[in-house]
Amino acid sequence: MGGIQVDALAKAITGPVLTPADAGYETARHVHNGLIDRRPAVIARCLGAADVAAAIRFAREHALAIAVRGGGHNVGGRGTVDGGLVIDLSALRYVDVDVAQRTARAGGGTTWGHFNRETQLHGLATTGGVVSSTGVGGLTLGGGFGWLMPKYGMSIDNLLSADLVLADGRPVRTSATEEPDLFWAIRGGGGNFGVATSLEFQLHEVGPVITGGLVAWPAAHARDVLRFFRDYTATLPDEVMAAAALLTGPDGVTKLCGIAAAHCGSPSDGEAAVAPLKKFGTPVMDAMGPIPYTALNGMLDEAFPRGARNYWKSHFFDALTDEMIDVAIERFQACPTPMGQLMFEHFHGAGPRVPAGHTAYAMRGEGYNALVLGEWLDPAGDEACRSWARQTYDALRPYGGNQRYINYLGDDESPDEALASVYGPNLTRLRSIKRRFDPENVFRHNVNIPPA
Repeated sequence: MGGIQVDALAKAITGPVLTPADAGYETARHVHNGLIDRRPAVIARCLGAADVAAAIRFAREHALAIAVRGGGHNVGGRGTVDGGLVIDLSALRYVDVDVAQRTARAGGGTTWGHFNRETQLHGLATTGGVVSSTGVGGLTLGGGFGWLMPKYGMSIDNLLSADLVLADGRPVRTSATEEPDLFWAIRGGGGNFGVATSLEFQLHEVGPVITGGLVAWPAAHARDVLRFFRDYTATLPDEVMAAAALLTGPDGVTKLCGIAAAHCGSPSDGEAAVAPLKKFGTPVMDAMGPIPYTALNGMLDEAFPRGARNYWKSHFFDALTDEMIDVAIERFQACPTPMGQLMFEHFHGAGPRVPAGHTAYAMRGEGYNALVLGEWLDPAGDEACRSWARQTYDALRPYGGNQRYINYLGDDESPDEALASVYGPNLTRLRSIKRRFDPENVFRHNVNIPPA
């Protein structure tokens, strides 16, 4: 890009503008997933909605594709783009808590670790991510899984309003009463409709200490553990979120089967709820008990370091059958990386009770979201690790239905298949709303919903 063009953008916004010639560009261009290696033409580090609007106008004037980055955790690398413009919201990071109303407004670059720290100062929380460096905006616009999901619903179910900058540069606030169609669409529609510069959430009394953690058994007992997990989750109260995983221990060698859980209610109820986990079989690790809510949400941080190479495949399953368990165990034995996992996230409670048409996000059933998580460090492992993830997904796929979670989709998914599996019958309405708010499909570097 010519210097005059970049100078024009630099004069139009208050935040810094980076190009490949600038110090700091190499660091700024990378996202959390080290497998993604893209080189945008320009990175605009926006400090507010006016900066975002100016960056959008600049990109449109110069026919540059736009990517929007909050926390940069999207596994498909949708927070950056080759040869285009990145709207970097990382400096737009704040959390304003209204204790009396039990609400919080967060800037579009806020991470869940920051959000939880501020809300937990008042003993409040909302459903958020389980890795603290995950961005609030990206996770929420895609749906938002978290430890509080069975009790309080997904992140989108706690979203009260959002400030967006639209494709034509106009700012708009959307809520149940302000542009309600747009509010319906952004709750699951990802970044298809605008750049979210702030998001307002309903908060709930949680913590500061809850009951949670991880219990693990030798992988030789995985079949019994996963069957126990299936029985355990069949009668869980809304206060408990649980997930099981086939994983490798901290020594990088020992294969394990673990169950992570969290109970957001009283300590006595929490102790009773996790007691069956602690009593089952002979665990080789028991880190289940009282834990600060903020610590629980950082418990998995070390397992997902920035720069590690990630390739994920996931699908929703109504049931965890014996046959599916056997296939999962067999496939995990073939995992070529000690950082790889096979995870089963259980869904029940408040999230599934929301009708599928209430928000754009449509995956509302009870059951298990299976995540094939390929993660490794050495680029020499790219082919083997991606192949393992694809083959494992293909082996499990016959046991599932047609639903998938948008935030777990990689960058090599078939667009038509992805849209159908994520949105189902909601897609027609989404395309109509897209035509109204982004008729030229300016925001297309995402799991893209084309205008009707």
